Amino acid sequence: MPHSVSLISTIAAGLGLALVFGFLAVRLRLPALVGYLLAGVFIGPFTPGFVADGAIASQLAEIGVMLLMFGVGLHFSLDDLLSVRKIAVPGAVVQMTVATGLGIALATWWGWDMGGALVFGLSLSVASTVVLLRALESRGILDSANGRIAVGWLVVEDLAMVLVLVLLPPLGAVLSGKTGTDFDWGVLWKTLGTTLLQVGGFVALMLIVGRRFFPWALWQVQRTGSRELFTLCVVAAAVSIAFGATVLFGVSFALGAFFAGMVMRESEFSHRAAEESLPLRDAFAVLFFVSVGMLFDPWVLLERPFQVLAVVAIIIVGKTLAAALLVLGMRYPLNTALTVSASLAQIGEFSFILLGLGVSLGMLPPEGQSLVLAGALISIALNQLVFKGIDPLQQWLLERSPFLRRLEGRIHPTEALPAHTSEAYLSRHIVLVGYGRVGRQIAKALSLSHIPFVVAEQNRETVEHLRSIGIAAVSGNAAEPDVLVQAHIAEARMLVIATSDTLNVRQMIACARQLNPGIETIVRSHNEAEAALLDSEKAGIVFLGERELAAAMARHVVERSTDGTATQAGAASASH
Repeated sequence: MPHSVSLISTIAAGLGLALVFGFLAVRLRLPALVGYLLAGVFIGPFTPGFVADGAIASQLAEIGVMLLMFGVGLHFSLDDLLSVRKIAVPGAVVQMTVATGLGIALATWWGWDMGGALVFGLSLSVASTVVLLRALESRGILDSANGRIAVGWLVVEDLAMVLVLVLLPPLGAVLSGKTGTDFDWGVLWKTLGTTLLQVGGFVALMLIVGRRFFPWALWQVQRTGSRELFTLCVVAAAVSIAFGATVLFGVSFALGAFFAGMVMRESEFSHRAAEESLPLRDAFAVLFFVSVGMLFDPWVLLERPFQVLAVVAIIIVGKTLAAALLVLGMRYPLNTALTVSASLAQIGEFSFILLGLGVSLGMLPPEGQSLVLAGALISIALNQLVFKGIDPLQQWLLERSPFLRRLEGRIHPTEALPAHTSEAYLSRHIVLVGYGRVGRQIAKALSLSHIPFVVAEQNRETVEHLRSIGIAAVSGNAAEPDVLVQAHIAEARMLVIATSDTLNVRQMIACARQLNPGIETIVRSHNEAEAALLDSEKAGIVFLGERELAAAMARHVVERSTDGTATQAGAASASH
């Protein structure tokens, strides 16, 4: 086949077989991505028949990572990132340390040297952002407090891996014993300092300049009225910024695209940008999973089955246990611990990059790459099943473990209103669920009108901030009766649900009405189908964004038209 069509053949074979195998997987009640991975194995170099171009597939996968991370950035503000720093930063560092230690211990037991063991352990310690996003989106919890913690956790992991990839070459020389007179330890510290300055410079540039320039640029393109140019602007921003960040500042494609999305979020057209780029993100995400499958050698399952099981155990059991214990130790609920743990129960793109670097430096044994790739494919295939097991596992653990029930029953300082809370916030007040973009606007309006309200928000750092500025707030999931009790729902006159967590809305309303049968409920909805369902269930007054925007515009048009008609009529009568 001519080299000139290898790109076309790779895309055609990848997407076509992904459709077939994905459809079969869904019919067998398996996640569709299992089919995508099998499609990659089918066109990979380790199976007979057609072999796609691995280099091109890898680059297509990188584009998928860029677009997906850009999409996450469009829904993830700097405030969201900072609000989870107290758990994401120590959590990511400790979890990566534990996973790396487990990998080093296992590789040392197999007889590998320290350099290979270190690369092996690090490759098992970092999760795939792409897999995480697909799992969170499929469960509708990407914008929830647990989703923000998981995404923030992986952003910290990505930052850590940027440092690892830069420092690994000089560390490889140290670990291989090449630290004689020719080795300058100052080079190692200089490299670390330079990397930190580069990453810091990129972040500062995006937050200071990017937050002003890119929303302005998107506005200018939108004024042309061309849909094609708008979509082109979005895609060009995602790919170009990610590439520029890698070339100029040494950060990863994924991290560059994520910050590009974050600064673009400042634009009023960020939702449209997310919608316009969604089909492209989905298509390239499929190619990412296909490219992962192409790297996998099925024979390793027969040649080294026990070693593969040990690798999978570290990824799915070791990492998740470390993360769960850490989250519980920081006094977060069991559901948060299980969600974060499930998010980390896989490895992906950074692991592959690290493997390639380890092989090129001569640090990683040949079998190490096959074992890590096998662990990656198996953990990715099982990840959605791990997520589906969160709720049953939580119920099973609470039923059988008095210790976990005691932990779950702990009252965190942010889960109850302070004793000095004014009586005005304890009766005839408003309970506001969620303090995102919509919730903040509602809270601002209530404050200006001097109407007492209590915020119920899952993010504890947000609750701490609200209390520091004098706003009554409690932390927790408002679908749980205890949280609404702490917000004094029994004495409230209204429940306003402004959260983006649509899964638990009906449960929130049911709990509120059980505790306060006469309470009035106001609900935020995200689409027509959901709004119609809530209306049919008499959930209260339902506000749909597009519908309210259309109503406000219509009122304005009618008022202006009426004023114009009256003015014209007055002018006509005056002329007579």
